Amino acid sequence: MHGLKPSLRFPKSITYYSYVTLARRHFSTNQTRFDHVGPMASLLKSRSVVRFRGPDTVKFLQGLVTNNVQRFCESPGDITSNLVTPNVPFLSASPMYALMLTPQGRFLYDLFLYRPARPSEKLDRTGSAPGEDLGRPLELLADVDATVLDELLERFNKYRLRADVVIENLAEEFSCWQLYGENLTEKLSSADEPEAASVGWGGANDPAGTSSSHGNNVGLQWFKDPRLDSLGFRGIFPSNTTPPLVEADKETDEENYLLWRLEKGVAEGSTEIPKGDAVPLEYNLAGLNAISFDKGCYVGQELIARTHHRGVIRKRLLPLKFLDESGKEMGQKVAPAFEVINAVTRKKAGTVTTALGCRGLGLLRLEEALKGSSKLTIQGQEDVKVEAIRPEWWPTEWFQEYQQDSAAA
Repeated sequence: MHGLKPSLRFPKSITYYSYVTLARRHFSTNQTRFDHVGPMASLLKSRSVVRFRGPDTVKFLQGLVTNNVQRFCESPGDITSNLVTPNVPFLSASPMYALMLTPQGRFLYDLFLYRPARPSEKLDRTGSAPGEDLGRPLELLADVDATVLDELLERFNKYRLRADVVIENLAEEFSCWQLYGENLTEKLSSADEPEAASVGWGGANDPAGTSSSHGNNVGLQWFKDPRLDSLGFRGIFPSNTTPPLVEADKETDEENYLLWRLEKGVAEGSTEIPKGDAVPLEYNLAGLNAISFDKGCYVGQELIARTHHRGVIRKRLLPLKFLDESGKEMGQKVAPAFEVINAVTRKKAGTVTTALGCRGLGLLRLEEALKGSSKLTIQGQEDVKVEAIRPEWWPTEWFQEYQQDSAAA
């Protein structure tokens, strides 16, 4: 569970007055948008980087995580999801979001998996021709929760046994970044970002991109967030460099990225998604492309498959707004683990899992959240009203399941 101070640090180009005006206009409605704000980029200090390499890399991960890692063995195809930046491979394998579970099917860790560009997919160190693969085994980078890094490495090594795979901690060498904002793709047009219009090798003066063109073993690219397009772009970059397309006035505190996710109802990491306790489908992780229901066996698969095919999820993670009795936002009064109840029936609706100022996430029973949203409050703090918000990205099937279950009851 995750509680942070509600301070917001926007890029220098946004004045304090414009931010206050924006906040009042935005948070007084059910809209979940940073109107006219972005693009913004945040260094994710809450995340670390791990590398898997060796002949058995794919086989090893395929039996441990919830998504189909075999996809990284396939050709990238004709479409790439990366944000256009100079000096990067024309075709790239899209990243993958995946989970590691307990044998009982409870959440442990989440991972963003990347396949760095192969030497043949970019120029060699001379910059004159593509490199040669020469039978290099597959290598994958993982963006993982920094707060459980040592534990995660220990668990992976426990499962490694005789698998020919090397697992390395690259937390010092590389960092994770997120690029986000409203209508991000449109705002990163060639008119706003001249360097983004230069596609190819050495089309613009971009040190990070140039490094990539000369054989850097990472790839140095922004990719569409594999969970939701509206979350923006994500990437792994060397710790001693600023990612491509990030200017000084666009870099902002990671808390703003947290707020961006809270408004969309997306939890991340083993703190916001309780480790060893959370049921992945209740935290909407199937809808965030973290689970393949077509792949072979992996640790914890049985509960996931049974719950999925049963088709009824009675509790789900929802975005929350905390209001006073007049409907104005109020912050610093709600913390993780606070109970949400129906003020009329006194029946428990769920629990707050994450809180940041007047925003949060809560695991709520859909029956209470969708039918009695105007009656929700915090147990023991009846002056705090709770508004549960339906995310725009939710599939319609989730509501059909709920309605069918309600009718049967």
